[in-house]
Amino acid sequence: MTQRIMIPLIPVTKKNSSQIIWNKSLKRPMLIPSKIFTQYQQDCGIYLKNVDPFLDPCNLECKFYMPTRRRVDLSNLISAISDVLVHYGILIDDNSKYIKGYDGSRVFYDKESPRTEIVITEFEEKEEEI
Repeated sequence: MTQRIMIPLIPVTKKNSSQIIWNKSLKRPMLIPSKIFTQYQQDCGIYLKNVDPFLDPCNLECKFYMPTRRRVDLSNLISAISDVLVHYGILIDDNSKYIKGYDGSRVFYDKESPRTEIVITEFEEKEEEI
């Protein structure tokens, strides 16, 4: 089974723009997503509302098309989109039991059409993994 998703929004990382807040009830600082990521996650919902959940172990191939040539961390982009897919129930979880690999994931430049193209493919186990 293969599922293709296109999110026509400028890709956003989660890690580089987090906020630290003081949690009064826990009496300690907490790291929360930035307003930019929170808005991005909310906006992604429009494009994910009709996507069926993918329940099997999979390969998550993500192609990120950025509007500038500025360097960006691929692993941070992958982490952010994985969290979005889990948030909307497309994936059960983003741990290694469900996402077996990110083969084919890349960052590209497209000034006119920034977006994220996702291909979720069923993973066939060949070796015993952790």
